[in-house]
Amino acid sequence: MTVLDPILADVQKPTAQARGLPNAHYTDPAMFAEERDALFGAGWAGLAVAADVPEIGDALPITFLDIPLLLIRGRDNAVRVFQNICRHRGMILVEEPRKIEGAIRCPYHSWCYSTQGQLVATPHVGGPGFNSHKDVDRTTLGLIEVRSHIWRDVVWINLSGKAPDFEVAMADVITRWAEFDQPQHHGGADSRFTLAVNGNWKLAIENYCESYHLPWVHPGLNSYSRLEDHYNIEQDGMASGQGTLVYRQLRNETGASFPDFADLDAQWDAGAEYLSVYPNVMLGVHRDHSFAIILRPEGPGRTEEHVHLYYATPETDDTLRRKNAAQWKEVFEEDIFVVEGMQRGRRAPGFDGGRFSPAMDGPTHCFHRWAANRIAQHRQVG
Repeated sequence: MTVLDPILADVQKPTAQARGLPNAHYTDPAMFAEERDALFGAGWAGLAVAADVPEIGDALPITFLDIPLLLIRGRDNAVRVFQNICRHRGMILVEEPRKIEGAIRCPYHSWCYSTQGQLVATPHVGGPGFNSHKDVDRTTLGLIEVRSHIWRDVVWINLSGKAPDFEVAMADVITRWAEFDQPQHHGGADSRFTLAVNGNWKLAIENYCESYHLPWVHPGLNSYSRLEDHYNIEQDGMASGQGTLVYRQLRNETGASFPDFADLDAQWDAGAEYLSVYPNVMLGVHRDHSFAIILRPEGPGRTEEHVHLYYATPETDDTLRRKNAAQWKEVFEEDIFVVEGMQRGRRAPGFDGGRFSPAMDGPTHCFHRWAANRIAQHRQVG
């Protein structure tokens, strides 16, 4: 499609001639607000993982792009996302993670909702002692549900409600990893951690897309999974990343490793892949474990990375599992100074978005093209 903004047109040129998104897209609150609708709201974004609410009644309030949301596992065991507000006066319903034993009760006027979102009680709404009123139709005043879908345990949401079905929008990614469409089990408390990064969320995605930085930023990882062992992955319009031909399994003192996922192709015996699924989810798959990283932007210059590790069986060796989490945490922490350094660099007025290596930066440029297209479409519709 034709892009009216010449800066965005430069982003969409072939990789060898293109430049990246300009500084304002990383520093300007107005751009951050625009991206909320253009990059997050229009399509499917990652909010959390279903393992965040493992039991019936578990409720987790999440502020996502300044929107108060509530992740909850209902009495029917389904995981849903609602706006975390009462339909009466817009009061926040749940302030802290907790288990809902009965109904979700608004602390303001005690309107109550089921864990499936229905409005079930409106005390004194018709006057003292009268809990109903002919002009208050409870059936139309349930919690506002946010369209959601669960894939690879990630709870994906579509804020606009207008995106194609998830299976359609993400068809190529789902197909690529179809072999891994089997049970995976969250490793528990020692398989989740959160990293705070003083950088724009896009820089975290861009860094994760490519293997170019491995020799200098991850020398330990590069010692056995070398730069030359990696290949680029580009799935225009939805994801990009990298794969490796060399994956080294962790082993305990007896030589045992994690159990493998079932019936995998031989390519996974020594290989692994890592995808940034746009806009804000970073995924990794290996023969014996996987992970999901959900990015939650907290403004133009700050991002939280919520990391979760999964295994093929519900029971795994405690020591090995903790060692795996510690190893990945070390790798992901090594990236923080890069993201934060690029963020500070975006304050330099002469920087025009930078250039891309045609050989090494294709996945990163793929993400920039996607972002530029979405922003252009948003501006034309708006």
